[in-house]
Amino acid sequence: MSFKIAIIGAGSVGFTKKLFTDILCVPEFRDIEFALTDVSEHNLQMIKAILDRVVAANKLPTKVTATTDRRKAIEGACYIISCVRVGGLEAYADDIRIPLKYGIDQCVGDTICAGGILYGQRNIPVILDFCRDIRAVAETNAKFLNYANPMAMNTWAAIEYGKVDTVGLCHGVQHGAEQIAEVLGAKSRQELDYVCSGINHQTWFIDLRLNGRCIGKDELIAAFEAHPVYSRQEKLRIDVLKRFGVYSTESNGHLSEYLPWYRKRPDEITRWIDMSDWIHGETGGYLRYSTETRNWFETEYPQFLEAASKPIDASKRSNEHASHILEALETNRVYRGHFNVRNNGVITNLPQDAIVESPGFVDRFGINMAAGITLPEACAATCMASINVQRMSVHAAIAGDIDLLKLAVLHDPLVGAVSTPEEVWQMVDEMVVAQADWLPQYADAVPAARERLSKSRVKTREWAGAARRNVRSIEELRAEKAALKQAG
Repeated sequence: MSFKIAIIGAGSVGFTKKLFTDILCVPEFRDIEFALTDVSEHNLQMIKAILDRVVAANKLPTKVTATTDRRKAIEGACYIISCVRVGGLEAYADDIRIPLKYGIDQCVGDTICAGGILYGQRNIPVILDFCRDIRAVAETNAKFLNYANPMAMNTWAAIEYGKVDTVGLCHGVQHGAEQIAEVLGAKSRQELDYVCSGINHQTWFIDLRLNGRCIGKDELIAAFEAHPVYSRQEKLRIDVLKRFGVYSTESNGHLSEYLPWYRKRPDEITRWIDMSDWIHGETGGYLRYSTETRNWFETEYPQFLEAASKPIDASKRSNEHASHILEALETNRVYRGHFNVRNNGVITNLPQDAIVESPGFVDRFGINMAAGITLPEACAATCMASINVQRMSVHAAIAGDIDLLKLAVLHDPLVGAVSTPEEVWQMVDEMVVAQADWLPQYADAVPAARERLSKSRVKTREWAGAARRNVRSIEELRAEKAALKQAG
């Protein structure tokens, strides 16, 4: 087979390499072309050198090109994959820093909450630019695979306003299933069957079968509480499991910021999180991790390049959806996964316009979703709160409507649990002014926002958060990795 895949944001080096090697695990895909594009020429050349090394080491005819001209990369592509982070770590730091001044402590801040909403405002204009290019120069009926957060908002905008065939992809379901299989003592992940449904990062395991046997709430709670690691790292998720009756796909830290109950006071935050790794609830944990990862990669690049010389091992193909979707579409080998699509009857008790994450099957005829799923009422209610925020956020981003943006932030569950309306109004003004370079749709609103900030009397505080860790140096990271290696 011969077709072209464009990867936008290919400078996300580690993730791009994973997608690339996964796709080349499909024997029929040896002759395809990968067109890499990114706003960073530096990152682009680093990843191209790595992928060229992979191609040479495996003696493949695969073609790899790289360009900062996005339209050129998309031209003639059958599949377009996005893994962009608009504004980079500079803007992301403001997504964490500014809300902290108003008492809003986020672990990740890329889905909803104050940081995730502003992240969506930066992403959506760029997503629509991608869609214009796809409609103009990609292959007819090209498919857009979005990996970028905020997943639901980006996918919503691409489908409703970009008018492109789009599916959103995430790995939260797979990771949650791996945890469940482990606590239940499964010998392999294949022993566990499940139906997982909801919205991205708030998806729920509503039916679990281990070797065909139904797993109930009490058995699952007991299994998690008995696990020596997860009982400590996933305290909040276990508490939600006890109260809701079903397990959430999302990590302890991620889930904590979508709900109004666990991060509203500093003492509550420290009660429910675990500091053994960023993903379990640390303040600004993903920002720290992302910063360390970037610094590590820049310093250790020669080792990454050397590692690319190893043969591709098909047995180590990851469970990221992209390669499996492409394989099913092109070869008709059926694939079952969980995909982010417009609802349209997939989940009966969520709005039809919402972007839901739910099971589907892929074959040559496309992505075919299982319809008619009904969520437990508490799960639906929690999802609804986020969906309403997502809808307002998307519409605000499209219109450049700062008043609607403020209302979206005001209705966010965690923001509403912590901040007053006056604080929200000032916080949004401050975030829009700080991120003006990445928010072209708000250009006309920035002068007035800046003027309001100069006269504001809302008090703020300089606060690092309830559970902040400093970014580790390269030397500290090396020492930690060496200690882990020595420990076995």
